[in-house]
Amino acid sequence: MTVFERYLSLWVALCIFAGIMLGRFASPLFEALAGFEYANINFAVAVLIWAMVYPMMVNVDLRSLGKVSARPKGLIITLVVNWMIKPFTMALLGILFFKFIFADLMAPADAESYLAGLILLGAAPCTAMVFVWSQLTRGDPTYTLAQVSMNDVIMIFAFAPIVAFLLGVTDIDIPWQTLGLSVGLYVAAPLAAGAATRRLLRHKDGAIETITAKLKPYSVIALLATVVLLFGFQGQTIVEKPLLIALIAIPIIIQSYAIFAAAYAAAWLWKVPHAIAAPCALIGTSNFFELAVAVAISLFGLQSGAALATVVGVLVEVPVMLSLVAIANATRNRFAANHN
Repeated sequence: MTVFERYLSLWVALCIFAGIMLGRFASPLFEALAGFEYANINFAVAVLIWAMVYPMMVNVDLRSLGKVSARPKGLIITLVVNWMIKPFTMALLGILFFKFIFADLMAPADAESYLAGLILLGAAPCTAMVFVWSQLTRGDPTYTLAQVSMNDVIMIFAFAPIVAFLLGVTDIDIPWQTLGLSVGLYVAAPLAAGAATRRLLRHKDGAIETITAKLKPYSVIALLATVVLLFGFQGQTIVEKPLLIALIAIPIIIQSYAIFAAAYAAAWLWKVPHAIAAPCALIGTSNFFELAVAVAISLFGLQSGAALATVVGVLVEVPVMLSLVAIANATRNRFAANHN
């Protein structure tokens, strides 16, 4: 691990500060970048996420995907955590905080709106960023792809019914353009590029490892640039409503650490290898924030509390996920001992 990677949390903290300041004092630039989007997918962020994901996709051996079913434990944990636990614990935490603990700090209508945003976050597991977290924990790239692909397929059928049940509404319009475009940009396109690169290099000894090693620093730089953009887009809101942002963030942070702990512990107890266990826990913790934001805007409006809550999920995600990556890397040897 390079010095740059070892102090990644410090660089992220500096990028968060830089993003907030730039969003505050260079707002026209960020407004222009924010407008460069389609179906609620910002293309500036999409390009950076693509740059983060591509190096890991080069390591994906498509011929090995068929062998993933021979090791179903990681897939089972991913399925159970993402679709049978996470949406409901997020709803329960939202009710606990916004109906009871924070009840005297906000109007009931506002509390309902923030709760709705949390429910949308909880029902949308990650599609793109999990490849970055997997790479940072030395996860199995082929298995991570299988986990993400399974989530994407289930999301098509399960997202709307779960959200409808938890929100108590029946007419939810899923933004299919957002869902399809996200999967295409964040999974299909970098996977195709990675497969093409792998095909070109397959006859050269060590070439694949060499190119991924060279690309990894650019992947981290893209992550830092993404942090600057995300916090720059919301710099004004963070400065104007810091207490509200903090209140919304509390249940999201608790949910993140609790879900990670549950999935990670289950993987350890079930003797799942660390290269599968770490991404397995991280994919349940991370959120598909583009989908959550798009549905919040569609259902409740751009200026709604629900939309704000989903945006807070975006702001919280990177620092929290980096801390979980650090935990996963620090406990790698525990998994080795678990297999002795």
